[in-house]
Amino acid sequence: MVENYSSFIQEFRNWESAWVLEALCVIAHEIRILAERADKELASIGKTPEKLKGAGSFLMKVFGVLAGKGPKRVGALYVTCQLFKIYFKLGTVHLCRSVIRSIETARIFDFEEFPVRDKVTYMYYTGCLEVYNENFPAADHKLSYALTLVYNENFPAAEHKLSYALTYCSPLKEANISHQLLLELSFYAIEKLKCSLEGSEIGEGLIVIYVLMYNNVVLALKRGDLRLLRHALEEHEDRFLRSGVYLVLEKLELQVYQRLIKKIDIIQKQQDPNKAHQIKLEIIVKALKWLEMDMDVDEVECIVSILIYKNLMKGDYSALTDAQDTEEVIKLG
Repeated sequence: MVENYSSFIQEFRNWESAWVLEALCVIAHEIRILAERADKELASIGKTPEKLKGAGSFLMKVFGVLAGKGPKRVGALYVTCQLFKIYFKLGTVHLCRSVIRSIETARIFDFEEFPVRDKVTYMYYTGCLEVYNENFPAADHKLSYALTLVYNENFPAAEHKLSYALTYCSPLKEANISHQLLLELSFYAIEKLKCSLEGSEIGEGLIVIYVLMYNNVVLALKRGDLRLLRHALEEHEDRFLRSGVYLVLEKLELQVYQRLIKKIDIIQKQQDPNKAHQIKLEIIVKALKWLEMDMDVDEVECIVSILIYKNLMKGDYSALTDAQDTEEVIKLG
């Protein structure tokens, strides 16, 4: 079958017009689907699944045919999206880089001229890659772009695509804040998503799902409640793991610690203005114990050091000595 498709590709290469571009896109899609099914059958009889890998190599040749000047280039993004699906399925996402580089740096491509369906899929997968690379601002931008396009265009399977985009977008609205040191903005992530989807049949169902999934995560950030965050992650662990966002959400622990220390600082300023910006590590330990988090001073010291290193808070350590003993404190900047 691949030999027949190769003959078609060779003929397509010689044509100047793109009158069979839609047929080529169908071939790219069917090649991937058939390869996935073939690999499933091979695995079931104990053989090595290798058809999907071969399909990826073939589609790279197809991409090479489309990545040139002229009307054919409009189909390049569709083939790119099929390649993304293959690489994500095989766990070889590093192979996406060369294709992304071609799309985003080549002057022959104008991203806005590609079909909306392809732009949505492309921005979703590249957004996921940014999540894996912990480049949260870029990921937020790309996934929000995909989310907006899906909602505005209202094309078939919109609910399915909205679901995928929201799965990554929700935690990123929260995780992104670590780069801006403005946790307050993240508390309204769910509200923003609700507003963006309000009034549509698609939106109403998704609002319920995502509020249930992320509401306690947002509350944990707002309160500095580590116990609530861990409970939320445990409650929806299966869904978060399947969606690939569990590790992103787990990183929010640092923001929760940051918020907790900030609240302790506010309370201490009110009770003892003379010792403003000085927090004993032992006080943080007691606050965590109240939240049923059993940690000692050494563990808290490590966490505070990480917060300072990652610029999530400004401060340094010093020792307060009295006649009885010496206690370590954080001097907040």
